[in-house]
Amino acid sequence: MPRDVILSNNPAPEDDDPHLRPMRMAEMVGQRDVINRLEIAIDAAKKRNEVLGHVLFDGPPGLGKTTFATVIPAEMGVSVDFLSGPTLKAPKDLVPSLTNLRPKQVLFIDEIHRIPKSVEEYLYTAMEDFRIDMILGEGINARTHTFKLKPFTLIGATTRAGMLTGPLRDRFQIREHLDFYSLDDLTEIVRRNAAKLKIEIDDQSATEIATRSRSTPRVANNRLRWVRDYAQSRADGVITLAVAKEALKVAEIDVLGLDRQDRKYLDTLIRICLGGPTGIETIAATMNTASDTLSDEVEPFLLRCELILRTPRGRVATQKAYQHMELPQPDRDDGQEPLF
Repeated sequence: MPRDVILSNNPAPEDDDPHLRPMRMAEMVGQRDVINRLEIAIDAAKKRNEVLGHVLFDGPPGLGKTTFATVIPAEMGVSVDFLSGPTLKAPKDLVPSLTNLRPKQVLFIDEIHRIPKSVEEYLYTAMEDFRIDMILGEGINARTHTFKLKPFTLIGATTRAGMLTGPLRDRFQIREHLDFYSLDDLTEIVRRNAAKLKIEIDDQSATEIATRSRSTPRVANNRLRWVRDYAQSRADGVITLAVAKEALKVAEIDVLGLDRQDRKYLDTLIRICLGGPTGIETIAATMNTASDTLSDEVEPFLLRCELILRTPRGRVATQKAYQHMELPQPDRDDGQEPLF
C-alpha cells in the first residue's frame, strides 16, 4: 500500500479478519465485471486529477462491500473514514466527519439505508455541491452558515437497496450490485486465505470448503478458520479432504452448506407441517425462534437452494427439500395434494 494511504482509526464494520481482506484490486477474486468498471472510473479520475464519483454497493452480506471500500481508497492513494448508518441519529453526528475530510478522501457509510431522513437530506448538498448549511443560534438570532467541504467520495453500502429513497440513490454516479461467487472463485479465495493463515491445504479440501460456503466469501473464511482449528487440534495441522469433511461434520454443516438451524426449519416444515403451505409464524412458534430470524437469516439461503417456496398461502417445501432431508412425502389428512 502506498505511504499516503491512511486508513481510518475506526475499524471496518465487516467482521472479516483484516489480514484476509485484499488491499488492492489485483488481489481480489471474483466480481470481475464490477472490478473492471471501477478500474476504468478510478483510472479516469486519476488522469483528470479529480475526485472519484460517489459509489453505491448493494447486495447480500459478506460479498465484499467493505472490502471494496478499503480497496478503492488504496487505488486512489487517499484515506478512508468508516461510519455506520444506524449510528447517525442526527445531522450533528455526521458533521465532524464531513468537515474533517481531506481533498479526495473517501467516506464510507455502511447500511446507508438505515440513516434517518434528516441525515439523508443533509447529505444531498454535501454530495452534490460539497457544502453543508449549518444553523447557528436560536430563534430570531439564528443564522444559516454555509460551510464548504473538500471534494470527497462517498461510498455507500446497503443490503436493501429498495429501502433507499430515489433522491439519495440518484446522487450516486456509480451503482454496483454484488453477486454471489462461483465455486471456482470461492475455491481460489479459500486457497489464498489458507496461505495467509499459514495452514497447508490441498485443492480437493479447498473445493470441499468452498462448496459448503453458500457462495459467500465471509462464510468461506469462517468455514476455513473452523477447519484450520480442527486440523490443528485433532489432526496433524494439515487440511486434507478427510479432515475437512470431518471438521464440517462436527460443525453440522452438510454438503449444501446448510447448518443445524436450516435443517431444523426444513424438518419442521416437512415433518410437522406436512410440507406446507404454512405461515412463517407457525414455523417460528414450533421452532421456538423469532420469525424475523427465520425470514432474514434462514429462508434466503433455502430459497436460493430451491428447497422452499414462498407462496401467497405460506411456505412450501419443494421436492428437492424432501430428497435432501431424506424424508418421504408426507401423507396429508386435509384432502389436498402437496403443491410440490
